[in-house]
Amino acid sequence: MSITAIVGGNWGDEGKGKMTDALASEAEYVVRYQGGSNAGHTVIGPYGKVALHLLPSGVLHPHVHNVIGPGVALDLDQLFAEYEMLRERGIPEARLTVSHRAQIVLPVHRLLDELEEQRLGDSSYGSTRRGIAPFYADKYAKLGVQVADLYDHDRLLERLQATLVPKNVLLQHLYGRPPLQAEAWLAHLLRQAERLRPLVGDTTELLGAAARQAPVLLEGQLGALRDPDHGIYPYVTSSSTLAGYGTVGAGLPPGAISRVITVVKAYASCVGAGPFVSELSGEEADELRRRGGDAGEFGATTGRPRRVGWFDAVATRYGCAVQGATDTALTNLDVLGYLDAIPVCTAYRLADGTRTTQFPVTAALAGARPILDYLPGWQCDITGARRYDELPEAARHYVRFIEQATGRKVSFVSNGPHREQLIAR
Repeated sequence: MSITAIVGGNWGDEGKGKMTDALASEAEYVVRYQGGSNAGHTVIGPYGKVALHLLPSGVLHPHVHNVIGPGVALDLDQLFAEYEMLRERGIPEARLTVSHRAQIVLPVHRLLDELEEQRLGDSSYGSTRRGIAPFYADKYAKLGVQVADLYDHDRLLERLQATLVPKNVLLQHLYGRPPLQAEAWLAHLLRQAERLRPLVGDTTELLGAAARQAPVLLEGQLGALRDPDHGIYPYVTSSSTLAGYGTVGAGLPPGAISRVITVVKAYASCVGAGPFVSELSGEEADELRRRGGDAGEFGATTGRPRRVGWFDAVATRYGCAVQGATDTALTNLDVLGYLDAIPVCTAYRLADGTRTTQFPVTAALAGARPILDYLPGWQCDITGARRYDELPEAARHYVRFIEQATGRKVSFVSNGPHREQLIAR
């Protein structure tokens, strides 16, 4: 059984899409197992730059069987929009199976997400307004609609009516909006159901059989610090971002995952609210943001400028630990080539003056400040390197520092946005 999970070690935006796309060349299945369209994975390949939000990052490989598992928040509008985008780009139609147990993001979920962010104002959580929190609230309140429900008219109408009862109370009495009627959505959902029908299947059975003989990649969304149990709560997403959830969200047995590649960036970045100890501001941040990635540090889903900072050893060591990382992939190393000395955060100074190298709970992060060390820069372009020994000694020293800081081997070094700019060690 060869099942590898590719997950994030920090706040998300680490480069998981590139890693999944790169490793998909040797996989037969690529699986999304949690989250929804609230985060984007950018893949650069023979068709140029492709931003994916719901489809797995194996879709640019014609041989790969892509899977959307039962743990995913399935936004049908987004799914079909991405399918159409691929068609317009001339990309061969992806092989895709969608779990009949996956649940549907409804229009009311997106509406409530937007209204709540507006109500919170400056206290908002930085939601992408894709309906994810209301969706998962419904899922665990047993008010959700499964894909299979789309093919039973009476059951679908019953499920829609049930989910609207509490929401109409909120719409009228909290947000001052008129109530919604289930019948208004029915025709649209039934049309979507027919378009989806050829893709629907029992992905648990499919993967259970496949995993015994074929390599499988599980593609995680966001990063460890956005996990609702182990992250910077409440500035988190609404589904587990950890590799440990991969078997649940994909429908595989416990212990099925044999390798956990945790992706970390050579510096830190995030989209959204919450504590970010090593965050930069002003011209220093603008410079790093401008140089970052293929087109700078801007969210693939929101287009918002990412918050950026120096590599945070405290947060990353913790992220790798809760992910259960077997090894790491270091991305965006090339971005730091403009610096003669590279700051790295090796400890925190908490508000009470305590120095710590342990990642604290959210309440203790308030007022924390980074303690910085400095590593020598290499001050040259490394994007042309194809072997590890072609990197300058200072760049290799930086990789060794990451290994020491995380306690995990760096198995891959990404030195540019393209597929071929990935060094395996």
